Amino acid sequence: MSRAAIHALARRAGSLDTKTFRDACSLFASGVTVATVRAPDGSTHGLTVSSFTPVSIEPPLILICIDHGCTFLQHFRACTHFAVNVLAESQRDISVTFACKDEGRFEGVAWSPSPNGVPLLHGSVATFECQLAAVIEAGDHAIFLGEVVNAECHGGSPLLYFNRDYRVLGAR
Repeated sequence: MSRAAIHALARRAGSLDTKTFRDACSLFASGVTVATVRAPDGSTHGLTVSSFTPVSIEPPLILICIDHGCTFLQHFRACTHFAVNVLAESQRDISVTFACKDEGRFEGVAWSPSPNGVPLLHGSVATFECQLAAVIEAGDHAIFLGEVVNAECHGGSPLLYFNRDYRVLGAR
């Protein structure tokens, strides 16, 4: 869909007030992830991302969405690889750090570089290392489509986000 078509849709949906839209979106439960990248200068960057979606099995594709106002957007645009770390229920503090802290987000966070050098967070229930396949502009976000080149399952229970608060899975 072209940028012009997206803006036309937004104008037609203009009667929907922002608060109602946000309230409705908050009622969709999602897992909590941290997307990570290594900038060309070698520095590490990451941010909490709730808009993560598996797209395709063959080829293995995922997507994440990053707000145009994100200070780290330029590093994701410039990368060849990025990672998505699915947080465990014990990693709420990491989610908050990567969502709110301006500098030093990796301080005190255990991680290892992937084969392509992107940070993989220790303790995550799963990690996806991706080669950047495409960037699609959509509204106030950039959609990053990644081809998964490596995935690891570590087990455990995921951290969830629902109705503007963190949640954990109930008894199974």
